[in-house]
Amino acid sequence: MTALDLHADPVDLTAALVDIFSVSGEEGAIAEVVQAALESQATHLEVVRNADAVLARTNLGRPSRVILAGHLDTVPVNENLPSRREGTGDDEILHGLGTVDMKGGDAVFLHLAATVVEPKHDLTFIFYDNEEVEAVRNGLGRIERELPEWLRGDLAVVGEPSNAVIEAGCQGTMRIELRCAGKRAHTARAWMGENAIHALAEPLRRLAGYEARVVDIDGLIYREGLQATKVGGGVAGNVVPDEAVLTINHRFAPDRSAEEAEKHLREVFDGYDVSVVDLSGGALPGLSVPAAAELVAAAGGQAAAKLGWTDVARFAALGMPAVNFGPGDPTLAHTRQEHVRAGEIRQVARILRTFLTP
Repeated sequence: MTALDLHADPVDLTAALVDIFSVSGEEGAIAEVVQAALESQATHLEVVRNADAVLARTNLGRPSRVILAGHLDTVPVNENLPSRREGTGDDEILHGLGTVDMKGGDAVFLHLAATVVEPKHDLTFIFYDNEEVEAVRNGLGRIERELPEWLRGDLAVVGEPSNAVIEAGCQGTMRIELRCAGKRAHTARAWMGENAIHALAEPLRRLAGYEARVVDIDGLIYREGLQATKVGGGVAGNVVPDEAVLTINHRFAPDRSAEEAEKHLREVFDGYDVSVVDLSGGALPGLSVPAAAELVAAAGGQAAAKLGWTDVARFAALGMPAVNFGPGDPTLAHTRQEHVRAGEIRQVARILRTFLTP
């Protein structure tokens, strides 16, 4: 079994984590290594294993608690293992699956878990499984059900790639299906039928003319979106279709609840058969909470809005502010070209150390 040196440069630690195969559903090996390292090198921590998730925390009686969470799994290998390195110093580039999403963030958290032994906040570290697959398998959901006390804190930091910039909160996401009904007929006698695909013209017109909101929350700008993502319909080349389905994705700012966002879309498409097929609420940034304000100050006072959806929403649903903060360009995640600059890994580690150290 590979042994991790949690006191090493977090760049070296990132490379070691990348070289441990951990595609979703197969995180057993990396969980074993992480657990062993935390138990042997971080004796100030209480360590617990939950399936293929590893949890650790301090119990120092501090007045506040910060959660640092990162997933251990990756998407499938795409000719990008093992890791490889080029360059030197902070300009060194580390290539490989998970360098961005999100073993760079995991490495930083593991390094801090071992080296920050007297933090000013009590700390909880959560390294969980099955983030890259369907939500029902997500390890955070299982931890919430089985070990809910481990998800209590005043601020959560999720190490998703953010270009080493604090991205606060996140937008919600909703997918709906809009169905139009028609009547079948032979296309040689088309006047005897009703074309369901043609009936999509009006919903598409409403989409084309839709003006998405731009929302300022705590000085952060969230840009909403409403887009058609799929069209389905048709029976045969000589049949007037009797059903057509338009799939639409809505990204909504966190000042709206999931219920409010659904109500809004039903108003936009009033008169049509609309069903919600996927819905996840957003997360307010909560930057006025003292611990969050301290983190932003440690990062130079700069923060941005998270426009996508991440697991910060799970923590927000539990009543705490949450931010994304990790090394790497998120546009490189899930690509064969995934890579991260060494300087970003060290920068995130420095900022978090400043934030966590008295």
